[in-house]
Amino acid sequence: MVLKNSLLSRRVREDLMDKNSKIYVAGHNGLVGSAIWNNLKSRGYKNLVGRTHQELDLTDQYAVKAFFDEEQPDAVVLAAAFVGGIMANSLYRADFMMMNMKIQCNVISEAYTHGVKKLLFLGSTCIYPKNAPQPMKEDCLLTSELEYTNEEYAIAKIAGLKMCESYNLQYGTNYIAVMPTNLYGPNDNFHLENSHVMPAMMRKIYLAKLIHDEDWEKIAKDLNKRPVEGVNGTSSRNDVITILRKYGIFDNKVTLWGTGRPLREFLWSEDMADASVHVLLNVNFSDIIGIEKYSSVHYGASTDGAVDRNHSAGRGGAIPELGEIRNCHINVGTGKELTIRQLSELIVKTVGFEGEIEFDTSKPDGTMRKLIDVSKLHSLGWTHKVEIEEGVQKLFDWYKSTIE
Repeated sequence: MVLKNSLLSRRVREDLMDKNSKIYVAGHNGLVGSAIWNNLKSRGYKNLVGRTHQELDLTDQYAVKAFFDEEQPDAVVLAAAFVGGIMANSLYRADFMMMNMKIQCNVISEAYTHGVKKLLFLGSTCIYPKNAPQPMKEDCLLTSELEYTNEEYAIAKIAGLKMCESYNLQYGTNYIAVMPTNLYGPNDNFHLENSHVMPAMMRKIYLAKLIHDEDWEKIAKDLNKRPVEGVNGTSSRNDVITILRKYGIFDNKVTLWGTGRPLREFLWSEDMADASVHVLLNVNFSDIIGIEKYSSVHYGASTDGAVDRNHSAGRGGAIPELGEIRNCHINVGTGKELTIRQLSELIVKTVGFEGEIEFDTSKPDGTMRKLIDVSKLHSLGWTHKVEIEEGVQKLFDWYKSTIE
């Protein structure tokens, strides 16, 4: 249950996030990070800090410390992650766990050490059990086994949200974790080796159409922008055809993994960004746990709304008077779903593809259903705007603009 904010929690919120606050967006060039960056700028937040992976390796503990020493951000949005689709998750299991754990541990620990006032951690709804009741509420976390094909990534993200929760309970920090459903939008990853289902499907269908149309000029532009295993637009036509067939792309025919029956929920990335910024600016940890007493426990000793970092020292992390506090993360999605087959039909219509879609049932489906309950998010004042039909068209328009 979400209760009304206390006067103190409102004052803390206002003090923490004014228009001059320095906000570090980790992963600011990615799908969600770039959208969050643009959303903050559109709201008048100009003091934004970002670093590319080449400029700052977030898995390097010492580099992250040096960055925080130099920049001293007031708030952090942790949108950086090592991500990929079902194939990448299966191939690089150790990488998915270790890379994400390093990123999270380094950024969250340095945020605390450097007195960051607000942190927003972005996870994923793959944290939920494979056979969780649908739609999935936040409280179903850790109630049964995870989906095997993305277990390592899920475990890393669970650790991240638990880090936020635990820092809040032990140190009185204000770290919020949001769990978005499947995202798509501008700056999406269309590389066939490690992309998610929607951009991978869209690119495959479009390339199959181009092969049928014998539009090798556009195929070359596509492969120059996003080479596939070293094959680009200058490669021989035979090499291009061979590598595309490996990924199920033929002349007017596309082969997709699985049965097409799994249900998926999709959220436009700019909607996710708007939800994230809404939470960053308007939601405190005390709002999420629904206990106003939390504010007096952690913030009450200060008259200016500042966090008292010494209050909980030596306490071992427990706040006995509040009882058990868990599952403080927030689901972010639409609350709507469609099958993978229906998604393919929508993309076929959008692309203008007149060929054949074949499903390879020898390949894994992954989790059969992943619909989230978004009632907590709605109660905190936010709902989505872009429906799937509009979003698929917008994504295809963006994708084509990158290769024209």
